Amino acid sequence: MKKKAVVLVSGGLDSATVLAIAEEQGYECYALSFDYGQRHNSELKAAEKLAKKYAVSEHKTITLGMGEFGGSALTDEGIDVPTDQVKGIPVTYVPARNTVFLSIALGWAEVLEAWDIFIGVNAVDYSGYPDCRPEFIEAFEKLANVATKAGVEEGGFKIHTPLINLSKAQIIQKGVALNVDYSKTVSCYQANAKGEACGECESCRLRKQGFEKAKQPDSTLYQQ
Repeated sequence: MKKKAVVLVSGGLDSATVLAIAEEQGYECYALSFDYGQRHNSELKAAEKLAKKYAVSEHKTITLGMGEFGGSALTDEGIDVPTDQVKGIPVTYVPARNTVFLSIALGWAEVLEAWDIFIGVNAVDYSGYPDCRPEFIEAFEKLANVATKAGVEEGGFKIHTPLINLSKAQIIQKGVALNVDYSKTVSCYQANAKGEACGECESCRLRKQGFEKAKQPDSTLYQQ
């Protein structure tokens, strides 16, 4: 009998790779996406396609009202998405996003009796987000195992971060080896309704550089 896993699937390059890794490791995958108030839903359409491609056991998209808080260029139309590289934590950071996402994933995992949760955080080629660091994952895993009935009685949960120590190029190489079709993913912070990338934001720059360093063709769909 396969072990169950909840896999966070945003529709981006990293989460597509993580879903492929979880499947390759033999897990019965349950995909979880979030409509959290982001500027566009093209990444959610990509997440739906990924869930179908990998024939996950179930795919849920949870609607959250994080856009009502604002405070991020990804949720607040009044804050421009930067196209220049910045020092420190950028305005594209969404306050407490991964904490909220993992908390909901944890709740579903407990109901499913799935002791494994996969998330595509990365601490090498990333934008400086505090909730993508190993320290955060370690702290959340400890929380999960003291805050839940299953954690106390069943031996606990494991948060899997298979990409956390990989460069973007290494992530792409891993995905290519697993036949991930990156043309179906959306990473851009300001993609249009067709899922076409701007080619200028931080996420687009990291993705472009990743394909170049991985010596792989960039299959991203860009705006003309």
